[in-house]
Amino acid sequence: MGKYFGTDGFRGEANKNLTFEHAVQIGRFLGWYYGENMGKKAKVVIGKDTRRSSYMFEYALCTGLMASGADAYIMHVTTTPSVAYITRIDDFDCGIMISASHNPFYDNGIKLLNSKGEKMEEETLLKVAHREAIGRTVDYVAGRNRYIGYLISMSKYSFKGVKVGLDVANGAAWQIAKGVFDALGAKTYVMNDNPDGYNINTDCGSTHIEHLQKFVLENGLDIGFAYDGDADRCLAVDEKGNVVTGDHIIYMYGCYMKERGKLVNNKVVATIMSNFGLFKALDKVGIDYDKVNVGDKYVYENMINTGNRLGGEESGHIIFSKYATTGDGILTSLKLMEVMLSKEKPMSELAAPMVMYPQVLKNVRVHSKPDAKNDPDVQAEVAKVAEALGDNGRILLRESGTEPVIRVMVEAGSDEECEKYVDQVIDVIRAKGHII
Repeated sequence: MGKYFGTDGFRGEANKNLTFEHAVQIGRFLGWYYGENMGKKAKVVIGKDTRRSSYMFEYALCTGLMASGADAYIMHVTTTPSVAYITRIDDFDCGIMISASHNPFYDNGIKLLNSKGEKMEEETLLKVAHREAIGRTVDYVAGRNRYIGYLISMSKYSFKGVKVGLDVANGAAWQIAKGVFDALGAKTYVMNDNPDGYNINTDCGSTHIEHLQKFVLENGLDIGFAYDGDADRCLAVDEKGNVVTGDHIIYMYGCYMKERGKLVNNKVVATIMSNFGLFKALDKVGIDYDKVNVGDKYVYENMINTGNRLGGEESGHIIFSKYATTGDGILTSLKLMEVMLSKEKPMSELAAPMVMYPQVLKNVRVHSKPDAKNDPDVQAEVAKVAEALGDNGRILLRESGTEPVIRVMVEAGSDEECEKYVDQVIDVIRAKGHII
């Protein structure tokens, strides 16, 4: 089976460690599990992004589903959050999104969503149907159109007169984002909207935000938004060409909710890798926060358990739990437009109070992650750095989830200071013989 990434389903290089046969097996299991195991004919909705192998996996999943008696409803090229929305709204047993998110075109993935539109863990079993119990496919492009209508209904304001740039990353937002902004009256400028199966995420989208920065300045735009391949992320660029990160978005929308009395628990959810500047800015305006492990799955779990309404990651995975069960890039951009239009201020002014601290992150390959991280001398050095930084920075030592790597991260007032403190800790890890 393709490698399982804890927060993002099955993922691997297409036809190497994630194959057609794997996808058939997943489809067969899902058809069996939601059919015979639960006493009814399974009904599953499938979406895909624009990478070339997504078509192969779509057919493979449908083959497996039908073989075990399920009906597969095909939304075609669409976004991850649209599949989550339709799964929940139209009472599907589960949803499947074929995408490797921000990865290059030769990778792909299979994300499984439960009936609530939430990510679920995977297993694979085999079961087949016979005769009249064999399933079918149903063209369900109407589901994508319903999602577009839902996004349009989310806006409280007309975008008339606002010049908006969209980098759709040659990905899943290609046929959705512009239509939403046009319908709301924006003057919409689009880039990287010509997918060919190979160019998804290639030098474009939220992982290459520098191109949108240039595009916004050259066209004199009021704001720009960049999505990743499956459009569950959104980063922005203000009218001056500055990057607006996920942390900025959490800060701005958190303040906007607090001002209107909508910030449940007076709290937002961030991850341990969110920039130190976010926490300083939130402290200043009196907003509390929970810190969770990296991964939008953990952000959402916290929100479900606590009732918190806003959370996300610096990378642009932002969850508005009142409206969605996953990060939704297009919804995030609409929410930012709402703040900007409500306050009648440019994005640069709204984002300015959250100052990003310089950050240095270095990966160290070690023999044993727990031994290296918990070494008393290493911990003593980390404590020494933390004391030196005081309230003007922080140090974080964490284990990689997939590699024999310890990550050493410092945020401080300057790059030089960050480098110095990171190297101090790495020197101790090396001196104790932990580095490979």
